[in-house]
Amino acid sequence: MAALFFSPLHPSFKPSNRTQFFTSTPQFLPNFTSRPSNSRVNALKWRDYEDAVREKDLARALQFLQSISSPVDVTPPPSSVNSISYVSGWSRPERDWEILDTCLNADDMRLVGSAYRFLQNRGFLRNFSKCRNIVLEGPREVTPTVLKQYTGLEAINLSPKKWGTRGNERLAAFLFFSGTSFLVTQGIEIRPNLTAILALAIADAIFLGGTCMAQISSFWPPFKKRILVHEAGHILTAYLMGCPIRGVILDPFVALRMGIQGQAGTQFWDEKMERELGEGRLSSTAFDRYCMVLFAGIAAEALVYGEAEGGENDENLFRSLCVLLNPPLSVQEMANRARWSVMQAYNLLKWHKRTHAATVRALEAGLSLSVVIRRIEESLDSDL
Repeated sequence: MAALFFSPLHPSFKPSNRTQFFTSTPQFLPNFTSRPSNSRVNALKWRDYEDAVREKDLARALQFLQSISSPVDVTPPPSSVNSISYVSGWSRPERDWEILDTCLNADDMRLVGSAYRFLQNRGFLRNFSKCRNIVLEGPREVTPTVLKQYTGLEAINLSPKKWGTRGNERLAAFLFFSGTSFLVTQGIEIRPNLTAILALAIADAIFLGGTCMAQISSFWPPFKKRILVHEAGHILTAYLMGCPIRGVILDPFVALRMGIQGQAGTQFWDEKMERELGEGRLSSTAFDRYCMVLFAGIAAEALVYGEAEGGENDENLFRSLCVLLNPPLSVQEMANRARWSVMQAYNLLKWHKRTHAATVRALEAGLSLSVVIRRIEESLDSDL
């Protein structure tokens, strides 16, 4: 259902020479020229910040906020950004949250990490990485029996379903063939149309990864809700484990343009893992954290619905990484690692079930990443 991506190392960020963050202070003027008021200069500065947010220019927005020495130095005017993604009436320091909405277009994931560190240092992201070093005590060898003991679910309920075996897909196939049979019995010639439909479906599967069919099925409310539950699991687990989230894509066609396979995807980054991979090594703690976030979508579906349907692309990504390790993991080791990861993610989400539900509601409302993260913080604070 969802594709989750670990961004490779990007080139070092170099800010543009034409980027400008402040309106220069007027020099000495004749007495008959009025000097701009502080409020007007202040408004111009924040308008530049708003433009950066609207254009999703992370470097420009972050440098402006970093130039302000404290959260109360400059009072912004009311936001001119009118969108369902934003909360009206935000003032400084709340306006700092909007910088998270610029992360999706950032090519340098280290810049995304800087944005999260900035907000964390300002005291906004109090719960970011709160579970970074928390791992459920228990065996590392996780058999299906152990998995059921810790989650209460059979291993098959914590595995994604193959295409055509999910309930909604079986229903769609049944209705399609039933309708085809009915038309044939009525003497209606449908073979040319049927051939065209099958050809389009095959082309969609081969060249677009099934995106067209995914887009059509995503309009069905139960299926759409499952996608939100799945992605909310990735988002919350990545946040609690301290992995900066670049963005969440819920539109299959947007996901396709960004190179994400499946109907949706959450992009996150692990600085330690990227650094270690660049050095030709990978520690157990970094791999554990990555795998927990990777399997969190499957775990979230199982937590809410009692079984998972999506997550096949997550498993494929996991396998592709396992074979690149030195030495690569065997099939048995991959299966054990997958069970351990989904068990850890399941229990982490179970402990934060209210916050996961709040994340789903925020995604369902179409809110931007900044508001989704703020809803997570508010929910976690209310549990204290």
